[in-house]
Amino acid sequence: MSRKKISTTVYITPDQLDKLKILNEKTKVPVAEYIRQGIDLVLEKYKDKLPGQLDLNHTIPPE
Repeated sequence: MSRKKISTTVYITPDQLDKLKILNEKTKVPVAEYIRQGIDLVLEKYKDKLPGQLDLNHTIPPE
């Protein structure tokens, strides 16, 4: 799925960058894509903390 992207600055440790570069060399997946995937994982993990619509799979308890 292609999404519009915006530019931002992210500070990572030298060790994180080294490991991301190794992944990039082995997989040819851009470092930025791995960072986007990491952000998606965090957003999924904490989705209950974000405002939004009720999940369609969520059942409302009877009164």
